[in-house]
Amino acid sequence: MTTETLRPLSEILESRRSCRAFLPESLSDEQLQTLLSPSLRAPSNCNTQPWYLHVASGDALERLRKRLPDDFANGRMTLDFPYDGKYVDVFKERQYASAHALYGAMDIAREDKGARQAAFMRNFSFFDAPHVGFFFLPEGFSEREACDLGMFAQSVMLLLESVGLASCPQTALAFLSDSVREELSVPRDQRLMFGLSFGYADPDAPANRCVTDRADASQLITLHR
Repeated sequence: MTTETLRPLSEILESRRSCRAFLPESLSDEQLQTLLSPSLRAPSNCNTQPWYLHVASGDALERLRKRLPDDFANGRMTLDFPYDGKYVDVFKERQYASAHALYGAMDIAREDKGARQAAFMRNFSFFDAPHVGFFFLPEGFSEREACDLGMFAQSVMLLLESVGLASCPQTALAFLSDSVREELSVPRDQRLMFGLSFGYADPDAPANRCVTDRADASQLITLHR
């Protein structure tokens, strides 16, 4: 982890990727606290700061890494927020393009369902990351405050990227909200939105060669005068 070279924010945004293979090198609790604390300056409605971040490392992470794949494989799933994963029109096209890019980088054929399932299941072992963060929204909050949580999470990811650490936001982890709460002793009035695996990227992993496209600015940004 280094801050020797200051990088412009535009470069940090361009270089951020969803990493799906990590090296085992981890950070100390002191390093994590120092690195993550500035993210708390993220904006929120009326400065309510409606978020909780629980970071698992070491033994706590290994307990989750052992339990979550088994819970998911055996249907022991709970969701705090509804999700159906169905998209239409251009959004579906982008979803397919993303999958094509990822599995293409991993040299997994479309018809190889077994290999695709195995790649998906790596979500629940956090792609071998040494750290995973779980982002929770307090009970009683809804879509408006979920936007605040998203801005907080983006702040975390950009801080990680700024010091050479990679991350992968994972909504798949939200399918096991009760399992996560039980293992980390998280109060029930905190509702799991998603997880974030992070650490140093494995530069030799095929999955990390995946670069997904982005829509042209003219399609998504409209300027009015």
